[in-house]
Amino acid sequence: MYSRRNFLIGSFSLLSGFGFELGRGRDSARAEDYQSNPKEISVWMNDWMSRTKDVEGPLRIGRFADPTYFLLRPITWKPSSEQGRKYQSVTVPIGFVTDFASIPRIFWSLLKPDGLYAYAAVLHDYLYWTQEQSKDAADDILKLGMEEFGVSSSVVSTIYSAVHLFGKSSWDQDVQLKAAGEKRVLQQFPDNPRITWEQWKKSPGVFGP
Repeated sequence: MYSRRNFLIGSFSLLSGFGFELGRGRDSARAEDYQSNPKEISVWMNDWMSRTKDVEGPLRIGRFADPTYFLLRPITWKPSSEQGRKYQSVTVPIGFVTDFASIPRIFWSLLKPDGLYAYAAVLHDYLYWTQEQSKDAADDILKLGMEEFGVSSSVVSTIYSAVHLFGKSSWDQDVQLKAAGEKRVLQQFPDNPRITWEQWKKSPGVFGP
């Protein structure tokens, strides 16, 4: 069966005869480098197609009166074929509550809801809360997520170093909060813009049955 993938590989082989260059940045590859080796084309295509799907879902959030937010749509990060050997996909569900607390407080002013950091920060907060992957993996995914959104390398390095060195307290605090019965995934959202997270989470039924 002639799939879309086979069509792309065939097109890529044809373009290689003209010295065509695909993509830019980490996705760039010179077609002539693969001109005589279809297997290498297939390997590159697998990696390229996986890279183009590393994040899914727009970041749509609601806000409590205090600077605490909740997801109105789920978001997903997927590792590339190479990253998949080390990291697992992450899907943050609708209703997850985040205050970016897994990021050291000194950086909170940078993490605006409409900033380039926000998507990666929500992923990181969720990974710290669920602890389904290791802390090191969560920190690495934060770094990879920021890079995907074009955050400058100097800022990525600074924030990554900060969470890697000082994020253990947030990680441990989430352990304690969960043990005390805290929940973070809402089933009901507030209609009153004046209500705070502390008030809403005490309301009956907001986390479902």
